Amino acid sequence: MDTFQYNRLDKSDAAVLLVDHQTGLTNLVHDFSPDDFKNNVLALAEAAKYFELPTILTTSFEDGPNGPLVPELKDLFPDAAYIARPGQINAWDNEDFLESVKATGKKQLIIAGIVTEVCVAFPALSARAAGYEVFIVTDASGTFNKTTRDAAWSRMEAAGCQLLTWFGAACELHRDWRNDVEGLGALFSNHLPNYRCLINSYTAAASKRG
Repeated sequence: MDTFQYNRLDKSDAAVLLVDHQTGLTNLVHDFSPDDFKNNVLALAEAAKYFELPTILTTSFEDGPNGPLVPELKDLFPDAAYIARPGQINAWDNEDFLESVKATGKKQLIIAGIVTEVCVAFPALSARAAGYEVFIVTDASGTFNKTTRDAAWSRMEAAGCQLLTWFGAACELHRDWRNDVEGLGALFSNHLPNYRCLINSYTAAASKRG
């Protein structure tokens, strides 16, 4: 018997966890080009800001080789919960991080980070075990190569995590273009060159009609 139930991302019940997007760790990402990966991470972050989702930033051992949080994320979320873990590899093992997640009151967790099979997978699996719905933003999470990425995706999927992209997440959160054409269009245009062309054409046509 098919028991599948499509639970959509709900902006009223979702929080975003950005795990270990650190300057040192970005050097380990080779399953995306540096420019594409940075664009995807910032696109997810700006989507979280656009939809006003509670966002938690965390780093691991940032005084060591992992380095500090990438500055753009701190600039986007100056007032967000920020947990600099002293050493715990799994963010879920850090009490401050766990309390920050609980404090959001949300049951859907949107997770991205570096590296996929550790910094993303470990808290994702822990969150699933704790009863959360977990959504992994695949193109804002990076690792050494496609082999390790695919192994991580498989492990998380087997645990019930859902894999999607930042674009898919944004569309599912928005639900209906009529909610805000200009706002969503601007988000997409800022991070998808082809979409910028589409929106420019739409805007030009709309101005002629007006």
